[in-house]
Amino acid sequence: MPKTGKMRRALLLSAVLPWLVLSAPAPQAQTAAPPDPAQPAMLVADQVFITPDRTLVAEGNVEAFQGNTRLRAGKITFDQTTGTLQIEGPIRIDQDGDITILANAAELDRDLRNGLLTGARMVFQQQLQLASLQMTRVSGRYTQLYKTAVTSCHVCEDGRPPLWQIRAERVTHDQQERQLYFESAQLRVLDVPVFYFPAIRLPDPSLERATGFLIPSLRSTSNLGTGIRVPYFFTLGPHRDLTVAPYVSSSTQTLDLRYRQAFRRGRIELSGAYTRDDLFPGEDRGYIFGEGRFDLPQDFRFTFDIKAVSDDAYLADYGLPDLDRLRSDVVLSRAKRDSLFRTSLTHYKTLRDSEDQATIPSGIAEAFYQTRHHPSLTGGELRLTLQGHGHHRSSSLSATATDINGRDLTRLTAGIDWRRNWQLGYGVLAEWEIGAAADAFRAYDDDVFTEEVTRLTPHSALTFRLPMSRWETNGATQYLEPILQLGWRDEGGGEVVSEESRFVEFDQGNLLSLSRFPADDAREDGLTLVYGANWARYAPTGWQAYATVGQVLRSDSDSRFTKSSGLGGTSSDILLAGQIKFGEGLAISSRGLLNGSLNFSKAELRGDWHTGRSSLTGTYLWLGTDPDEERNEETSELWFDGSYDLNPSWSASARLRYDVSDARATRAGLGLAYSNECVTVDLSVNRRYTSTTSVEPTTDFGFTISLSGFSVKSGSKQYRRSCSKT
Repeated sequence: MPKTGKMRRALLLSAVLPWLVLSAPAPQAQTAAPPDPAQPAMLVADQVFITPDRTLVAEGNVEAFQGNTRLRAGKITFDQTTGTLQIEGPIRIDQDGDITILANAAELDRDLRNGLLTGARMVFQQQLQLASLQMTRVSGRYTQLYKTAVTSCHVCEDGRPPLWQIRAERVTHDQQERQLYFESAQLRVLDVPVFYFPAIRLPDPSLERATGFLIPSLRSTSNLGTGIRVPYFFTLGPHRDLTVAPYVSSSTQTLDLRYRQAFRRGRIELSGAYTRDDLFPGEDRGYIFGEGRFDLPQDFRFTFDIKAVSDDAYLADYGLPDLDRLRSDVVLSRAKRDSLFRTSLTHYKTLRDSEDQATIPSGIAEAFYQTRHHPSLTGGELRLTLQGHGHHRSSSLSATATDINGRDLTRLTAGIDWRRNWQLGYGVLAEWEIGAAADAFRAYDDDVFTEEVTRLTPHSALTFRLPMSRWETNGATQYLEPILQLGWRDEGGGEVVSEESRFVEFDQGNLLSLSRFPADDAREDGLTLVYGANWARYAPTGWQAYATVGQVLRSDSDSRFTKSSGLGGTSSDILLAGQIKFGEGLAISSRGLLNGSLNFSKAELRGDWHTGRSSLTGTYLWLGTDPDEERNEETSELWFDGSYDLNPSWSASARLRYDVSDARATRAGLGLAYSNECVTVDLSVNRRYTSTTSVEPTTDFGFTISLSGFSVKSGSKQYRRSCSKT
């Protein structure tokens, strides 16, 4: 006797409706398996009844659930005798939010492994849709669609064609491999056939990695002509991949390669290229970059970064990273709470016309070890340090008083340092530091420094701070911290050559350092007095600012400091540094050294501005002349990089590097991009104006177009084309 009712009724159908197989992926099995019978299915409808011939009928807002899958239909009829399901539409099946199937009607077997759906559409991750006259389910693994239109563009109901679509006689979706196979396919743009493919395979959007072609790109340069780059991606298992990208133009034949592999405790990435071109006729050109990181037992970490190139101009000719020196190194390190160990081997290859590879320190070996202890007898913190350094030049010529030539150096340093803090009256904080360092130096291939030199350098410093704060009536908070430090260091021993500390930067990071040289081959000597102050203000509206001012006074001047370092003479330049932030959108930072004539010897200004539609970053740098730093002319440069969203679909970008001293640009670039839910187009032009003996000025045009929908998380969610006629 049939059962009816006005309210929806629920019936467990775990043994009757195992329809999950229709869309659930099964990547680990050879064939798709039916759903787990231990997981019940729930059927909800306005009316659910069983006829006298044992036919189950559910009609009126029918919904069925099992796991993460949901089926909605107008009516479901299950004939237990034939084991078939008749489903009347509109039908909608959702699986995990990844795959949605829409159909007008369906006839499927008991397990939903085989059957026919008419007027069907399949939608992947709400971005790629396949519309067909009919859909066939085969063996629970394959879904075949006939007379199919595939697109990720928004489709209007007024009959207007989408921006692009692929028309195919048949499309087969392999649920296990997550691949789409097209037969007799046409790529159409605004319904105009553009390309024909007898057969083509593309990944469905749920597949993160798949072997196949990547987005090609066009590149045109004044040196190499117009060429096309077509990358092909190989998956070599779940942890490795290889990308092969031929680049061909009228003047070059290049093969780009990239190999990546992930290990249980590390990763590597290698990239390179082999080139034959008209710029260097008959010569092999190319480059190789490699980097990796491995976490070793006992908390050790091993990293490497390798860079090599066939000639000085290759990176600039092929639009690779704009480097003027190539640094390659291997590093073994371990950082723990109370110890630090680091050892490295470094090699430098110069691409600068002004440098001779034979006379630069091309090979460098370094080791550093430091431990911290907290003795209960004295309190405070005790640091023990041991480090070694050595560098080698390939030149065999001995150094003279005027030429470095092939000088090689080694240095061994051992140091001990104890420091402790106290809180005095009236909120004054005091810190005392005392210690000593012992160094041993040896120079090779040198006619001037012929003997081994050792020295012992004791040091001590006493620092006072007075941190203060004030709360304003509007909720803002101000902080002010005057600082005073009295330091002493006695650099004993003979004269040594200082090559590690040729360039010195004076900033807020080393204002209170006893030595502002970047390495221990040189240390400041004598008495020093440092005074300064830190100030900051934080407002509830998001406005905040900070500033640092300071100066170093010393008993004796040090001729090792260069003119533009700001530390020459007995009184250093006044250090000025600060930053202002206006909420989340705008930040301005500056740093400069003000000399006794109230002129800046060095200055830098940087600004960052971000809104919902635009971003702008700019830097201005000014450096005075300094022969000791190989700068015989003033340097004044401006960097600029910005982008602006013209509307939700179009965006523009620009970049500029301008030499203010010479009143000319050195780099410039423009970009224009269009992106919506189904297509992305990038157009760029870049110009390099500078020239050297190995590099000529070039103009580079780039063009890339990609169809969204066949990759994970592709397409723009911000803008979809409207179907409005206005």
